[in-house]
Amino acid sequence: MTDERQELTIALGQMDVPPGQPERNLQRAQEMAEEARRAGADFLLLPELWLHGYDLERAAEWAAPLGEGGFAEMAELARRFGLHLCGSLLERHEGGVSNTAVLYAPDGSLLGAYRKVHLFRLMNEPLYLAPGDRAVLCPTPWGPVGLVICYDLRFPELTRALALAGARLILAPAQWPIRRLEAWLLLTRARAVENELFVAACNRAGVDGDVVFPGRSMVVDPWGQALVEGDDREQLLVAHANLREIPKARRYLTVFEDRRPEAYERVGMGTWKP
Repeated sequence: MTDERQELTIALGQMDVPPGQPERNLQRAQEMAEEARRAGADFLLLPELWLHGYDLERAAEWAAPLGEGGFAEMAELARRFGLHLCGSLLERHEGGVSNTAVLYAPDGSLLGAYRKVHLFRLMNEPLYLAPGDRAVLCPTPWGPVGLVICYDLRFPELTRALALAGARLILAPAQWPIRRLEAWLLLTRARAVENELFVAACNRAGVDGDVVFPGRSMVVDPWGQALVEGDDREQLLVAHANLREIPKARRYLTVFEDRRPEAYERVGMGTWKP
């Protein structure tokens, strides 16, 4: 038997994130948190860099250490509305500035912080940001929760590592543009179905210059079905997840039992020769 809770309600705060407008973005996040509480949500997931947006040229100015600035605002929102709250912000640390996803408990305590490992060259992230160097799981009453950020969804190695370490849910804040919408829809489902767990992905809505962000945030179950999926507007999306579906899916399709990691390290070219 397990003491982990088996049912949870996940809210996705799909919002526009105008760069360099923290007051406006914080107010919108507060509205999302209040609405999530009214909906009975256990978790609220906000988009990537939800407070300052992709204003990377001013990243050093906007960034704050964990526990300060936007991180303190997130902890207060979690306490005020009694939510597990996740999203990513610019973190200042000894190694530079990172795009860091955090998960706060309803009492405002920090459950985990993950620095984005895979930096996105098309948005010049390597010019301004320092990459993380490890995967992160956060302890919750529902079991371990993994954190990834946007471009990380293109790297199945990361989510598989989280799944093997015990993740039951993966949270993915994002700013994914409409130009690559089909990849967003495909990869979010793929990360859930290949690992037979839940993935909650919150994407930004709105327009930034000539870049359109389509929203289409979703919660996907272990079978690859979207429990909820948004359109392109600002909106709060709510999904009810039954975590009993994870062992059910893994009994039906024994992916983890059938893995053969030793074979993956042996890549042959052409005809196999012992």
